[in-house]
Amino acid sequence: MVSRLNPYLTFNGDARQAMEFYKEVFGGSLNLNTYGQFGQADAPNADKIMHGMLETTSGFTLMGADNPPGTEAGQGQPFSVSLSGDDDAELRGYWEKLSADGSVSVPLEKQMWGDVFGMCTDRFGVPWMVNIVRTES
Repeated sequence: MVSRLNPYLTFNGDARQAMEFYKEVFGGSLNLNTYGQFGQADAPNADKIMHGMLETTSGFTLMGADNPPGTEAGQGQPFSVSLSGDDDAELRGYWEKLSADGSVSVPLEKQMWGDVFGMCTDRFGVPWMVNIVRTES
């Protein structure tokens, strides 16, 4: 798998509608996962989008999600830049450089969905997400 760089949009509860709209605009394949699918089935936001990804035939990738539980509506910037792939060394190298002299909001570590994931803001104020896809051994 090649490493990928793409925008990641954050919504205030209407990620499903927004991502479905972008699918209408750009076409392609849309995959949506809710918070309920990842261990929060009884939470009030169980039907909200934890992660959505649109991949188009033109080669566009757009990701998006609703604000995570416990965050204020409109908190932070409405976007991040996402780096993802399965090259552990390459992506950890990017993480080290991006998070240096910046701030880390989610340490780069294994998450409930099995991948290694972290969030940081670089020294210029740009928010980044790094996801290292688990590979089968």
